[in-house]
Amino acid sequence: MLIINQIDTVEQLEGVIRKVLKENPGTKSQPPEDELVVIEQAAEILHLSVPTVYGLHHRRKLPGVCKQGKRLFFIKSELIKYLKSGRTKTESELSAEAVTELQNVNKSK
Repeated sequence: MLIINQIDTVEQLEGVIRKVLKENPGTKSQPPEDELVVIEQAAEILHLSVPTVYGLHHRRKLPGVCKQGKRLFFIKSELIKYLKSGRTKTESELSAEAVTELQNVNKSK
């Protein structure tokens, strides 16, 4: 392996870096989906405003939240799954469903 102080030019350094990366392809960083993102990036991924993301976090509606001190981090892959899962039912839809289920249970007794 080459010793760093033997490298004279930028081109040589770039060549060494390319060679090392080719020899060690498994040394890549985390896949982009598994990376942690800050709230501004999460808002961009979700196509929401930052205050809306704070609100969803406060109501515990967002998955993959990590809190470090006062900062919030989100797991990008979890946010993408959340988007792909579709919309959640509104409270009125859930209430109507619950009433229907209770009526069905009472009819069967």
